[in-house]
Amino acid sequence: MFSFFKQNKGPFTAKISPLGKSITVKSGSSENLLKAALENGIQWPYNCRVGSCGSCKCKLVSGKIKPLADFSYVLTGDELKQGYILACQTSLKGDIEVEVQLEDTAGVELAKARTLNGKISNTKQLTHDILEVQVELDGQFQDYLPGQYADILVPGIVDRARSYSFSQSPANEKPNQVSFFIRKVKNGQFTEWLHGDNHVGHPIVLDGPHGNFYLRKPEGPIVLIAGGSGLAPMRALMQQITAEGVKSPVTLIFGARTQQDLYCSEEIAEFSSAMNGNFKYIPVLSVEKNGEGWQGAVGNCPDAITPEMIDGKSSHAYLCGPPLMIDAAIDRLKAMGLEENRIYFDKFLDASSMPAGRG
Repeated sequence: MFSFFKQNKGPFTAKISPLGKSITVKSGSSENLLKAALENGIQWPYNCRVGSCGSCKCKLVSGKIKPLADFSYVLTGDELKQGYILACQTSLKGDIEVEVQLEDTAGVELAKARTLNGKISNTKQLTHDILEVQVELDGQFQDYLPGQYADILVPGIVDRARSYSFSQSPANEKPNQVSFFIRKVKNGQFTEWLHGDNHVGHPIVLDGPHGNFYLRKPEGPIVLIAGGSGLAPMRALMQQITAEGVKSPVTLIFGARTQQDLYCSEEIAEFSSAMNGNFKYIPVLSVEKNGEGWQGAVGNCPDAITPEMIDGKSSHAYLCGPPLMIDAAIDRLKAMGLEENRIYFDKFLDASSMPAGRG
C-alpha cells in the first residue's frame, strides 16, 4: 500500500519561552535543539553537550521530538513526568514549544564558538597517565573564559571530536596557543594514540570555546573541587583569581589515587603565596592510607568538604571531574546549606561511555 502523504523532515521551528523567541532547528543526525539555540545566540545553560550533566534540560510544552539518548540516565522520574527533556539530545519531529530558565551571564560576554586548524606544539608528562598538551593555532584565540572547553578533532586518528577544558587562562598563553590536560583512558582511541608516541607537529582541528563553566563575581568564599585531569579548568580559574586580585578565601580540594598522581604542585604553591594566607589546599588520596608515607586526607574528595569552607548565601563552588564525584559533591554542598544555583560543575566521561566524550 502506497502512502500519499510525504513526511515532513524539517527544518522545524522551536519557540523558546519565556524568552518569546523562535528559532529554526535543522534536521540531520548532528543537529539538536541546544546546537540550534547556541547558533542563534541564546544563552542556553549547558556544560557537556553529550547528555551527561543535565544542565540543558527544558520543559516540552507542545510538539513532538525524537530523543537521541535515554533521558532517564540524567533526569529524575518526576522531571520526566513533567515533560522535561535534554536539549542536547533532542531532535525535532515537528514544530515545538519549550520552557527553559536561561543562563544569567551577569554581564559576562561569552564568545561565539568557531573552528580553527592547528598543530600539537609541545607535550609534558604530568603524571603516569596525564599529559599536558600545547596546541599552536593558525589564528589568535584569546576570547575564551577560564573554565570553558574546546572540542578537539585529530583527522585520520578519530572520527569524533573529544572535549577538553583549557588548562590555562588566555592571559597566560600566547595569542595563538592553548593548553589542555589529557588523561590516558584505557582503550581510548584518541588518548592511547596521544600518549603512545611523540606527536609534536601533528595537525588538529579545534572548535570552541564552549560551556558555561566560568568564574562568577566573587561574593564570598570560593570552593574548587577537582578530580584527576579536572584540575585543568581549576588552574585556569586560579590564574584568573590571581590576576584580578580576588580577596575571597579560596579552598581547593583535589582528588587523586596516590601521591604520584598529584601534580601542578609548584603552580598551587605560587597561588597560595599570591593569596597571602587566604587559600587552603586539600589533596585527597583514594588509594593510599595514612601511615604509608602520607599524612593528608584519604577517601573521596567530597568527604573533605566542611561547613567552615562555605557560606550558603554568598559562596560559589566549582566542580570538575567524573559524574559520581560531581554528584556526591553537589549533595554534600547542598546538605551544608549552599544554594544550588551557586554550584557550577563540569562532568566528563570518556568516549566509550557517551555519544561523544573526553576519551
